[in-house]
Amino acid sequence: MLLQVEDIHSYYGKSHILHGVSMQLDRGDIVCLLGRNGVGKSTTLNSIMGIVTPRRGSVRFNGEELAGKHPFQISRQGIGVVPEERRIFAGLTVKENLLIGLQEKRRHNSGNGLKWDLDRIFEYFPRLYERKNQMGNHLSGGEQQMLTIARTLMGNPELLLIDEPTEGLAPLIVKMVMEMLEGVSQAGVTILLVEQNFKAAIKLAHRFYIMGKGRIVFEGDREALLAADDLRKEYLEV
Repeated sequence: MLLQVEDIHSYYGKSHILHGVSMQLDRGDIVCLLGRNGVGKSTTLNSIMGIVTPRRGSVRFNGEELAGKHPFQISRQGIGVVPEERRIFAGLTVKENLLIGLQEKRRHNSGNGLKWDLDRIFEYFPRLYERKNQMGNHLSGGEQQMLTIARTLMGNPELLLIDEPTEGLAPLIVKMVMEMLEGVSQAGVTILLVEQNFKAAIKLAHRFYIMGKGRIVFEGDREALLAADDLRKEYLEV
């Protein structure tokens, strides 16, 4: 097992956001965390990454406890985050943005045999090669999302935490982003994806969790989720 989250309780100040969340990912998984806005999906990613420190519970990665560690320590162990806001550097070129993501300590020790460098990134993302000398603020929304994912891969992560990668994108670009994530998975990177686009997620992910008000209310594969009509209506449909 690559990642095991057990009974975590996380707070923002006095606000109790996560109420005993548990999940697990095996190496090579694409797991999707679904749910409406404000139920705790992003807080779950932040709790894994150490941006929020759970007050109770355990987060283990490759068997090692992460709860209580700083985000930079967790990153060096092999977890990368693709944030919802993308956060590219608008005044830097595509190539310069990518080089910022480089982690020398993991450059030759990715844990899964991968070595992401500029050559490999440009092989997987030829559009970024075409745009390598363009400034970040000259990229389309889809290209910015691609750059954010590629920059995170430059740290040679074993696990990618990806927050709402399709938000605000046109359907054709959503399809491109999902195909891109499938390619990253096939290259050996495990993915935990937070997403609200059910139609896109159901085509990509292997397993699913649904969250409602800070709790996991469903865990299962694609077939089980498609069969759970009442649960989808209650926790996913607007």
